[in-house]
Amino acid sequence: MKRKKTFPPVKLIAGFIYKSEDILNKAESLLEKKFSKIDFKSQPLDFIHTDYYREEFGDNLKRKFISFQRLIQPALLARIKNATNKIEKRLSRENRRQINIDPGYISQGKLVLATTKDYRHRIYLGKGIFAEVTLYYQDGDFRAWDWTYPDYKTKDYIRIFNKIRKLYAEQIKNK
Repeated sequence: MKRKKTFPPVKLIAGFIYKSEDILNKAESLLEKKFSKIDFKSQPLDFIHTDYYREEFGDNLKRKFISFQRLIQPALLARIKNATNKIEKRLSRENRRQINIDPGYISQGKLVLATTKDYRHRIYLGKGIFAEVTLYYQDGDFRAWDWTYPDYKTKDYIRIFNKIRKLYAEQIKNK
């Protein structure tokens, strides 16, 4: 019988799709209170890779990523996604979301996102949440799969995730 393995903690991240800076600031504040201090914020990027959110949010959407100082156990991802869903609901107006929050994590070898939507390559975590390995790390860079969202394949996003991975590497080296 094999011994039970312990896994290193991972770096919690969140991606936002939003229109209002005010709503974004409220979401960041709520997430910081819930999870820990934010230690990285990307610049806002134009969200132009899909019209999926246009009907719900309108035009001229932005995308931003953050990471949190406190590392987490990967097994907490489903609970975290449900917490971010509650924050989305709390910030809603007239039963319409004002922001989309995509939590996930970065480890040495991958970027994992949590979602409520099942698909053939996603693994059920419980509590209505699935996990997707969105990017993998190889030869000094994050790389995409066939199923990776188009925006996550862009150089801008990859640069952001490499910066967050570097922060994570420093953290686990110093533990």
